[in-house]
Amino acid sequence: MTIGRDPKPENDSDSDRRQAELVGDETSSNEPLTHSSDTIGKPTDGGPRFVSLPRFRGSRIAALDRNIIMVLPPILIIAVVIAVTVSPLGSATVIDSIRTFVTSNFTWLFIVYSLVAVILCCWAAFSKVGSVRLGGPTARPEHGKFAWYSMLFACGQGIGLIFWSVAEPILLREGVPVVPKGDFTAQGGLVWTYFHWGLTAWAMYCLVALCLAYSHHNLGKTLTFREAVVDILPLRTRRTAGVIVELLAIIATVLGLATSFGFAALQFTSGLSSFTGITSNAAVWLIVIAVLGGLTMVSAFLGVNKGMKRVSEANSILSIALMVGVLVFGPTIFILSTMTQSFGSFISNFVPMSFWTEAQASAEALPSWQDAWNGPWTVFIWCWVIAFSPFVAGFIARISRGRSIREFVLGVTIVPSLIVMVWVAILGGAAVYYDDASKGAISADVAEDTSTGLFSMIQGVPVVGGILLIIATVLVATYYVTSLDSGTYALSEFVTAPMKSGPWFRVVLVASIGTVAVVLLTVGGTSVVDTVQTGTIIGAFPFTFVLLLMFMNLVRRLRGRNARTEQEEIAINYASHLPEDDHVDKNGIPLDDDGQK
Repeated sequence: MTIGRDPKPENDSDSDRRQAELVGDETSSNEPLTHSSDTIGKPTDGGPRFVSLPRFRGSRIAALDRNIIMVLPPILIIAVVIAVTVSPLGSATVIDSIRTFVTSNFTWLFIVYSLVAVILCCWAAFSKVGSVRLGGPTARPEHGKFAWYSMLFACGQGIGLIFWSVAEPILLREGVPVVPKGDFTAQGGLVWTYFHWGLTAWAMYCLVALCLAYSHHNLGKTLTFREAVVDILPLRTRRTAGVIVELLAIIATVLGLATSFGFAALQFTSGLSSFTGITSNAAVWLIVIAVLGGLTMVSAFLGVNKGMKRVSEANSILSIALMVGVLVFGPTIFILSTMTQSFGSFISNFVPMSFWTEAQASAEALPSWQDAWNGPWTVFIWCWVIAFSPFVAGFIARISRGRSIREFVLGVTIVPSLIVMVWVAILGGAAVYYDDASKGAISADVAEDTSTGLFSMIQGVPVVGGILLIIATVLVATYYVTSLDSGTYALSEFVTAPMKSGPWFRVVLVASIGTVAVVLLTVGGTSVVDTVQTGTIIGAFPFTFVLLLMFMNLVRRLRGRNARTEQEEIAINYASHLPEDDHVDKNGIPLDDDGQK
């Protein structure tokens, strides 16, 4: 199937008649059909109730469980913040020890996890399940191609790629494993950057998002991890397991967003300093967090279509301007030659890199995670992806209704991966060129502060360097706004499901995350932010087992699809009125005979 191309849709009357026949509601065949997951029209006096699609088919969560999910995460997060700020050195020592243990004993697990993600994405895209449409056979995409790609890229890797697209190729330019040095030693750094931020990372996001999307759009479950996981477990364990899974997802999302907020403030300040001379200090960080938080609140309040979508599209336009500016006014021939050569090296070394566990390091226990190459690189980045999967995948699933599984998988893996590789080849390639020309000036800047790498490279671009500095600084801000916005949407689903969250609730979540970031930066400084972020990523270790269970459940669900499943999917997503719609509350949750939930 061609990426970004929908099959020719049925006309509305044929599609509506087919739905009516399959759900057994012949009286609805002449009603207008819509394909939105939002509320289907407004109720009229004396008319039928209207519900949101998909219709709810999930499990009702007990009041006690709901209270635990809403109350316990803030308490645990406050406890973590207090512990790290009161004893930063002790906390860092403990977290470092755990990180060393995980790196020493479980590097193989993260490598296997990444391989499973790639293999299952290939299966989903190229097997017969690829034709299954998220939201049922008559659902159509709610967002155009450009908006969809912009939003999923912005929430998935925008801010991380801004940070590492120059820093990683420079830090790894003197030699890496697997990739031969040849006559161009810096090539290995570019190839490993493609690997870490390209296809495999996006396959890991994609598979988690597919689990959530199929569970929600096709089976009518809430857009939560517990609903995507627990039905593969024994019945008596599901309630407890569901609460634990949701707590892990919520805590990982809040701490991940808060620490990223802190680092975004640091990098944005570095950008400002590059063309204004403003020095980085706690007061500037506070102002930056307040401004970025305020912009995110506005975007979150306006919603996906008016907020996130527009900012993401602006991101894409500015990103293209930055890449074109560096390519045209920078070392054009060197960049194009480097891109061609390093792309070939990536393709030829992809399989060996994917399986590389650094086996020699496992012969005995590591003294420190820094003694293994994988420790600060592949294991770190795979843990980063796993820890950020809850909100990235949750948002991707939310905006992908109406696309076939094949289109979804190819769109979420291939297109962003190509964008990543072109982005790194241009910006990272230019950085290598200017680093050589300046006799290591960019390497020195990155070694001192990795957040300055991008701006140090841009300062070498003639004619338009000043304009590109402004564009890059704005991108740091807008990419983080979209990341926090998407994370807030996912987090609100985790906390309030199956009830719908309102825009003011998302605003409160943004304020809460911003407050955690402010406390971490102003009380503890950058070392505390780094400690909490490392701790959050270590939390990816237990979450890995949850995700593997979820993958197994997705395969079981898709392989078990039959005619009855397809009819149920259609009924769940039938856009016209059904008798059951008269017996649900405003959130679409069925009422008992006495009118109670």
